[in-house]
Amino acid sequence: MQGWLRRKDIDRVTVHEEGRRLVPSLGWPHLVALGIGAIVGTGIYTLIGVGANLAGPAVLVSFLVAGIVCACAALAYAEMATMMPAAGSAYTYSYTVLGETIAWIVGWSLILEYTLVVSTVAVGWSGYAVGFLQGLGIELPQAIAVGPHAGGVLNVPAILITCVVAGALIAGTRESATVNAFLVVAKLLALGVFVAIALPAFDASHLHPFMPYGFAESIGPDGRKYGVMAAAAIIFFAFYGFDAISTAAEETKNPARDLSIGIVGSMVGCTLIYMVVALAAVGAMRYDVFGQSAEPLALIMRELGHGVAAKVVAAAAVVALPTVLLAFFYGQSRIFFVMSRDGLLPRSLSKVGRRGTPVAITVFTAIVTSALAGVARLDEIAALANAGTLIAFVAVATCLLVLRRRDPARPRVFRTPLAWVVGPVAILGCAYLFASLPTRTQLWCLLWNAFGLLVYVLYARRNSLLGQGRDA
Repeated sequence: MQGWLRRKDIDRVTVHEEGRRLVPSLGWPHLVALGIGAIVGTGIYTLIGVGANLAGPAVLVSFLVAGIVCACAALAYAEMATMMPAAGSAYTYSYTVLGETIAWIVGWSLILEYTLVVSTVAVGWSGYAVGFLQGLGIELPQAIAVGPHAGGVLNVPAILITCVVAGALIAGTRESATVNAFLVVAKLLALGVFVAIALPAFDASHLHPFMPYGFAESIGPDGRKYGVMAAAAIIFFAFYGFDAISTAAEETKNPARDLSIGIVGSMVGCTLIYMVVALAAVGAMRYDVFGQSAEPLALIMRELGHGVAAKVVAAAAVVALPTVLLAFFYGQSRIFFVMSRDGLLPRSLSKVGRRGTPVAITVFTAIVTSALAGVARLDEIAALANAGTLIAFVAVATCLLVLRRRDPARPRVFRTPLAWVVGPVAILGCAYLFASLPTRTQLWCLLWNAFGLLVYVLYARRNSLLGQGRDA
């Protein structure tokens, strides 16, 4: 059993061989923008409608529940990231605290999360891009506009945007983070426009009945799960993304200060943004009206007689997608990179280029995600990303509590307040949200991790540098 749970030395987790070290180039403004770029994406633009369908006006409570669980997880991440300022996020923390096998499961789950998010967002952006080109009179052939499931052959725009983001990350982490920051400001301004118009139209009668489907999830006549918690399990997708910040730990110039600011700051800021936007939405229009729309915020603007504002909000959704794509693509490439550096994936992928970026692993990541985005049907499996994220959050909160017990005297630049409350809330909250996911999603998650354990036994465990008594 000891071999299966072998742990990295926490005091050497930032020591790496020449040619496999990432270059510190990011400050806290880059990290906050990276977090907000990942969190504020299509989630708030589309999931407000999905959540309202499942919970009614009580979608406000769903946002609050998901936000509290994510905030607790974010506090755990902040303590772990400042203690171990190395790339790898939850995978690295689990490796030093819980052991290699658990770390592999967490890393495998993160690969699932990031791959599905990047591919799904790329396909979503493709749909907006094709529609935009049609508006300009440019009609792309269906064969290259959508994947096989939609009557096409290859989704070329999805592949192209993935390659563009990969190129930006190869060109330089700081440069791509700076561009991301400008795009984040643009989409926040658009949300501000929505709130400024919708909030004055607030009608309290739209909040009744407030909780038509109850708090706990229940099965509706259509076989779907309804209720505040069922909506929270889906809305959760709109909150995560701050974990991508922790993957940037090794590339942060002052990790002791900047990581906690980036993680906690982006999470708190986004929770407040979401609550205000959700309140403005359910107050301006009945939930059963905008809940049926694929673009609920733009619909509300049009119904209130602000067509120009509706176009601004819709355009902001297009701007939001590349920032989400960049943040999650960045996180995915760093997870791949660290697992490769540890020997759990082929070591040849963890070489760093002249600009201090992992070129080989970024290209590899682009190939994997663009191939999936180009041909796969993602709408039925995108919820799997939530399952992978919940597993990672549980692992990080567990690491927080285990280290508080195992090594209480270790210096902590950022100490999670009320750790023995925050940690259990994060663990139990994530477990409840996992149980509230669709049954099919849970089964697919178990199958994915069963396959992952097979890969671990047949390849990763045998090639692990730690198992060979070597440092990464």
